[in-house]
Amino acid sequence: MKIKYNAPIILTYTLIALLVLLFCTKATLSAYFTSPAFLSFSSPRFYGRLFSYIAGHQSWAHFSGNITIILLVGPLLEEKYGSGKLLEMMLVTAAITGIFNAFFFSNSLIGGSGIAFMMILLSSFSNIRSGQIPLTFILVAILFIGSEVVSILKIDRISQFSHLAGGCVGAAYGFLRGGRR
Repeated sequence: MKIKYNAPIILTYTLIALLVLLFCTKATLSAYFTSPAFLSFSSPRFYGRLFSYIAGHQSWAHFSGNITIILLVGPLLEEKYGSGKLLEMMLVTAAITGIFNAFFFSNSLIGGSGIAFMMILLSSFSNIRSGQIPLTFILVAILFIGSEVVSILKIDRISQFSHLAGGCVGAAYGFLRGGRR
């Protein structure tokens, strides 16, 4: 039996994130794998960090939490939408989340949580039909938004904003694309 590299975008993202976790120091993570903390459209580094932060993770627990969701849901989405479209969705999610975070907050983001939540909401559109909203989407959205709103009340270092932003982008793609390639 052969092992197949069945979801090239998801598997490549996972490998990059793993290598960043294994080989980057805290200083390197902070310098290159966190989102920009402020808007600086004239800086080339600003644009690089708008995307690179999704590959960084603070710890094994942070990495495994995000990657587990991404590896469970991502290959199905990559098969449904195609590798190019899924890559576009991931990059757009990263950029929108990073820009809005820099505009509204003064902290940096790190990790693929926004990507994971984009995939969770996008996956609930797997059987969308014209003029119909899947009940699974409504239930996932209620549970997702409810848990994030409750989590905002806790004092922790987790950015519920990135989860909500990723989920919103996933929902928007699901509504706009409706499963089309």
